[in-house]
Amino acid sequence: MTIGSLGLRSSGSYGSLLQIQDGSLSLPIQTTPPRKAAKMLKEKEKLFHWIYKFATRKKVGMLLLCLVSIAVFMWMLIVGKGEDTRESTIENINIVSGPISEEKVNVSETFSSHIMEVEGHANATLPPSPPVYFTGYKLPPGNPCEHFTLPPPPADKKKTGPRPCPVCYLPVEDAVALIPNAPSFSPVLKDLTYIHEENLTKSEFGGSEFGGYPSLRQRSESYDVRESMSVHCGFVRGVKPGRQTGFDIDDSDLLEMETCRGVVVASAIFGAFDLIRQPKNISEYARNNVCFHMFVDTETEAFLKNSSELGSDKKVGLWRIIVVQNLPYSDPRRNGKVPKLLLHRLFPNARYSLWIDAKLELVVDPVQILERFLWRKNASFAISRHYKRFDVFVEAEANKAAAKYDNTSIDFQIEFYKKEGLTPYSTEKFPITSGKAVVNCFPLIADVPEGCVIVKEHIPITNLFTCLWFNEVDRFTSRDQISFSTVRDKIRSKTNYTINMFLDCERRNFVVQGYHRDFLDHWSPPPPSNDIVHVHPPPPVIISSPNKVVPTKRGKERRSRRHRKIITGGKDGSTNSNFVV
Repeated sequence: MTIGSLGLRSSGSYGSLLQIQDGSLSLPIQTTPPRKAAKMLKEKEKLFHWIYKFATRKKVGMLLLCLVSIAVFMWMLIVGKGEDTRESTIENINIVSGPISEEKVNVSETFSSHIMEVEGHANATLPPSPPVYFTGYKLPPGNPCEHFTLPPPPADKKKTGPRPCPVCYLPVEDAVALIPNAPSFSPVLKDLTYIHEENLTKSEFGGSEFGGYPSLRQRSESYDVRESMSVHCGFVRGVKPGRQTGFDIDDSDLLEMETCRGVVVASAIFGAFDLIRQPKNISEYARNNVCFHMFVDTETEAFLKNSSELGSDKKVGLWRIIVVQNLPYSDPRRNGKVPKLLLHRLFPNARYSLWIDAKLELVVDPVQILERFLWRKNASFAISRHYKRFDVFVEAEANKAAAKYDNTSIDFQIEFYKKEGLTPYSTEKFPITSGKAVVNCFPLIADVPEGCVIVKEHIPITNLFTCLWFNEVDRFTSRDQISFSTVRDKIRSKTNYTINMFLDCERRNFVVQGYHRDFLDHWSPPPPSNDIVHVHPPPPVIISSPNKVVPTKRGKERRSRRHRKIITGGKDGSTNSNFVV
């Protein structure tokens, strides 16, 4: 046998070769070019000859084959373990932090900046999510308030003058469940800010330091409603409303007012002009979640303390008393216009507000009022029409006849508005699309409100409306009923924004009007009769003289003209509406 019969591979090959010739096994042997002496080659030839000699034997060949197989298997394990070790080493390098050269840091920062630019570009191309607005709702079918209509006015000619009419309210729990989760839509105007100035210059006429003396040019620009606006809205000086602005409020009270984030009910008494009247029929929800704030001056505060009504907790019943210092006007009624029209500035976090004059007593839960006059109507501002007058010119003459304000000032204001285009009221002034121009002989839209109650959602367009309304009161007379329609019509011409003007009889359903304190102080009741003594309420108790019997009129007891009857569902509360008559 010669060496040429063996399967040989060159040093450049990574495979193995097995050849069997003449029934014998040829083992793969790797050879290298001859580097040593001939003696070394002789020894290798002897070794190959010895292996071949014994490999031809059956048992020895099988043993050698097994050994070779084991060697190949062990080699494969060693190679695989080495690759795994290398991979684990790479992973550990990626996770564990270590010192990095400055060059590597610069490269990493550059790479990260490119990633951020790509991400920013991707985010910029994504369209912003559209804003969500409250769009109203419909009452469920079968609800008694769904098709409720006003009954005809009573035919009793002896009862003249304004009176309440029935209003269909939802139960409090149903009204609470319908509180909107999103604000109403504000047409055109989206961002409203307020002018702040320390150095003031007096305008052409009218105005005050508290209002900022806006010029006629600024007044005209404020009615050009745009997406973003900055207007005069009182409190032009100081850090924030109520702090060194005029109409100053203690810091603890300001903090309390900032915590009102839902509904606020507000009123004001300046000059001890009225008595505090407690709200009635207020639900537990409203007691815990609605803010009731009464603004008073130091004179009214002293009167409350002397009458032992004001305690250390600064509360009189449900009302939280807010004492105002440094009033901006000498006229108490003009000072009252600050909280009346600028509640959104005094309560920056409130969503809704209900203003009621101090002469009124609230007798319906405020959440029910909001549901009835705002949410159910998909409105953001509601005010009642005047019970009798709906023309500004007629209202101005009535104010002059009643000596409500200086006649010259009223005439000047009316003439100014006439030059701007004010015309007498007519049903053609506002097209009526609901089918009827009048309800029970009253127009659906009027130029004169009964401004003692304002129901408002705090959104940009309504805040602008009350800001500009206040600016008119600040510049001209304090009779806000004269300036109402001018502000409303100017804003409507730019935005097509409408206001819910409900009937005055509906307003009288949820507030009861009382008398001012000066009238009560000077009013002396008639001397009691020797025969009859009347006690109200309950219905009069008649005490007769033992010598004379006094018959009752037509066999019926006399009843108060202000008697109110509340018709609700059965005792089980199964109905889902309340009718208040």
